[in-house]
Amino acid sequence: MANQIIFTDQAPAPIGPYSQGVRAGNTVYVSGQIPLDAQGQMVGADDVAAQTQQVLKNLTAVLAAAGLSLNDVVKCSIFVRDLNHFGTINQVYGSFFDEATAPARETVEVSRLPRDVDVEISCIAVG
Repeated sequence: MANQIIFTDQAPAPIGPYSQGVRAGNTVYVSGQIPLDAQGQMVGADDVAAQTQQVLKNLTAVLAAAGLSLNDVVKCSIFVRDLNHFGTINQVYGSFFDEATAPARETVEVSRLPRDVDVEISCIAVG
């Protein structure tokens, strides 16, 4: 079975040679989302909470284009420029995922992210 490319105009278009998401069988891999709105404009320039909220909205939109939701997510990877923002990011993240059924996850501090944003999140969903 060939992989299916997932695309939605409800999330920012890729800024490089990659897809917003790819379905392989019943698994959907969503590329790392950064805090750009669907028109490609930066959201929350100096506000990590606003950035995190936009990133999770983008993930939700790509999943919806694949016929899935955050409830289908089994793994998230969070990349942050400063782990001192972990509490804020975690609080916003917790408003999108129920702690009792939250997916597996790691959070990694990195030296730099695309467009110099503070947070990027990717996910894997099954459904």
